Amino acid sequence: MIIKLLPQLLLIAGLAFLQTSCKTTTQDAGKDANTVYPSDVISFFDQFKLILGNGENVGAPINFEDKDYFYATNDGKDDWVVYRAPNAGNTHGTSNNIRTELGQSKKWSPMVGGKMTATCKVMNVSPTGDPTVAATHSVVIGQIHSADGHENEPFKLFYKKFPGHKKGSVFWNYEINTAGGDDNSGRWDYSYPIWGYDFSVVAKDKNTLPEEPKDGIELGEEITYEVHVKDGIMNLKFMSEGHETKTFTKNLIKSDYTTKADMPDQVKRIFVPIGQDGVERAGAYAKEGLFFKQGAYNQTNGKDPAVNGVWCSGAETHGGDVQKQFADGNYAEVWFKDATVQVNEGSISNDGYFAANDGLAKKVVYPHEVIPFMDKFKILMGNGTSVEDLTAFEHKDFFFTVIDGTRRWVAYKTPNSGVTSKNSSNTRTELHEKREWTPEEGGKLSGICKVMHVSTSGDARVAASYSTVVGQIHSGEGHENEPCKIFYKKFPGHEKGSVFWNYEINTAGDDNSGRWDFSYPVWGYDFSVVGSNPTDFPTEPKDGIALGEEFSYEINVHKGIMYLTFTSEGHETKTFTKNLIKSEYTTKSDIPAQTQKLFVPIGQDGVERAEAYAGELNYFKQGCYNQTNGKAPEKNMVWCAGAETHGGDIAKQYATGNYSEVWFRAATVGEGTTK
Repeated sequence: MIIKLLPQLLLIAGLAFLQTSCKTTTQDAGKDANTVYPSDVISFFDQFKLILGNGENVGAPINFEDKDYFYATNDGKDDWVVYRAPNAGNTHGTSNNIRTELGQSKKWSPMVGGKMTATCKVMNVSPTGDPTVAATHSVVIGQIHSADGHENEPFKLFYKKFPGHKKGSVFWNYEINTAGGDDNSGRWDYSYPIWGYDFSVVAKDKNTLPEEPKDGIELGEEITYEVHVKDGIMNLKFMSEGHETKTFTKNLIKSDYTTKADMPDQVKRIFVPIGQDGVERAGAYAKEGLFFKQGAYNQTNGKDPAVNGVWCSGAETHGGDVQKQFADGNYAEVWFKDATVQVNEGSISNDGYFAANDGLAKKVVYPHEVIPFMDKFKILMGNGTSVEDLTAFEHKDFFFTVIDGTRRWVAYKTPNSGVTSKNSSNTRTELHEKREWTPEEGGKLSGICKVMHVSTSGDARVAASYSTVVGQIHSGEGHENEPCKIFYKKFPGHEKGSVFWNYEINTAGDDNSGRWDFSYPVWGYDFSVVGSNPTDFPTEPKDGIALGEEFSYEINVHKGIMYLTFTSEGHETKTFTKNLIKSEYTTKSDIPAQTQKLFVPIGQDGVERAEAYAGELNYFKQGCYNQTNGKAPEKNMVWCAGAETHGGDIAKQYATGNYSEVWFRAATVGEGTTK
C-alpha cells in the first residue's frame, strides 16, 4: 500500500493503516493543542523510527518535537519538518557522523522493493572542515540502508556546498556490498553527479577550492527526489525547478564490481590511496533486508583527516558543545515539506537493526575485543600505571579503541613526559609479553599498525626526536638491552616519515654505558639522519610513510636467528635477517661507521659479548614507546630530545601535540617458525 504524506489523509479515518498507526504512544499524552508537530506536516512517521543528533532513538515520532533537532516550522508559505544535526554529538551505531534521521521500521528485499519520495531544501551545511576531504561541507538527505551483513548503503543522496559558494552540488553514491566474509574495510563509494559535482571533487589544498558549479543548487532551493526499487532494480528521479530532471537506474542484485579491474577511476583516485580497494560480492545486495532513511545525516565531523582522508573532516566541534555549534553554523539542517513511502507486501520488521545499533556508539568496545591476544600481555601506560589483566580494560587517555571510518583499532597514546619505567627516560603505553623465551627457543610477533602522531617539538640534532617505537624484543636479563626496536620518525613540516629498526648490542662485561644501536632503514631514513642545528630538518624522504598510513611488521625468531618482514601497500616489501646468538661487534674495529658518527662522540663505544643474546630470556613489546622527551640534549645528543613537556601536564601535552599515538588493527604473538 502507498501511504501518501499529505495532511488531508489524516481525515480518511477508514484507512486501515491509520487505525493501526502509533497514535497511543506516550508522546500523545503531552500533546500541546497549539503546537504544530512534524507529524502534523508529514503523516508517515508511524512507519519510521527517529534517531536524534544526541544518539537517542525516540521511536515513531508521532506528536513529538525536539527544538534542537526535530520540529515543524513555516517559511511564510508552507509548513516544513526541520532536521538538524551538529558536527559532533552522540552518534548512532558505528558511524563517525551525527544524524537526525528517520529509519524505516520495516525492511524489504531488493526483489520485494519499495518506494520513497520527498520534496526538501537544505538550509545549512558546516562552513568549517578540511575541503580536501570529500565528505566535508556535506549532508546526506536520503538513503537506502542494508539492515543485514555489513549494513552498507546502496543509495546515499548528498548535498554539498563549499564555503563562499552560492551554489552547491547534489549527487548520489552507491556503496559496494563488500565481498570477503566479515572484513568490510575495503568498501568504497562510486558517486554520480546530479547537479554540480560528484563526491570526488575536492579542494586542491585547504586554501584552493574548486570553482563554483554552474548548474548547482543553492541553500534553500527545493529539490524533489524519487527512489523506487522493484524486481532488484533501483530507479532514481531528481527534479528541481529551473534544472534539468535527471534519472538513473542501478541493479542492486548483480554487481558491476566483482574484480579489481572493474574498479572505476574515480574510486582509484580517492579511495584506493586510503586502502579502501575491495571488490563486491556478485549478488550485490540480493537477499539482504533494505530500508529507507530520510533526514539530515551530517557528513562533516571533527575527526582528524589523518585518520581517513575521505570521511574525517577536521571541522570545528567546540568540544561537542551542541549549542555553540548551532550558534556559529557548524551543523547541517534540512527541511522537508512532502514525503511518501510505499510499504509492499513481503516487508518484515526491522527491529533487529535498531536493537543492534541503538546505544552502540556509547557501548565500550575494549581493546581485547579487537585484538584478542591481550591475555598474553600486561601493559605499562604513560602515567606509570601497570595493569596485569587487560580483559575488559581501557583507559581513555592511553589505551582504548577507535573507529577510523572503516574498521576498529586499538589506540596506544603517551605524552613526552609522564611516569617512566625504571632505566628509561621515555614514557610508554606499551604491552609487555608475559611469556619469556631465549633466542634459541624463539617467538613471533606481528602487527598491522599506523602511527597517528609523533611529537611536534624536539631538537633536530637528536636522533630520538620526533620518533616512537611500535614494536620490540627486550631482554629480561643481564643488561636488559633490546635486540630489536622498530621506529617511526617524522620531522615537523614533512608529510612522510621514516620506518627503521635498531639492533642494540648486548654489551660485554658489567658496564653497559658503552652500548649503542645500529640502525637499518626500512622506508625512508635510518636513525642516524639528523639536523645540523635544533631546527634544521633533512629533506623529506621520498619513499617514506605518512602519518595514518598503514604498515605491518613481523618479528620471527627461530633457533637464534631473527627474521624481519615489513610490508605496506605501495611500498617495497623489506626483509632482514640477524643472528641473535653470535655477535658481529666483538672488537672496536667492528664498530660500524654509522655508530662512529652517532654514538662514539658521546662516549658510547662498547663492544658486544661474542654470544650476543644467547641464553638470555627475552620478551616482546608492542604499542607506543615515545622516544621524544624533555631532557636537555646536552646530557645526551642521541636520546635527550629537549621537547616541550608543560612540566609533565599530560592534558596540556596532548592539547599542544607533544605526544605519540599508534593504532593497531591486528596483531599476533606465538612461537617462532621456520622461514
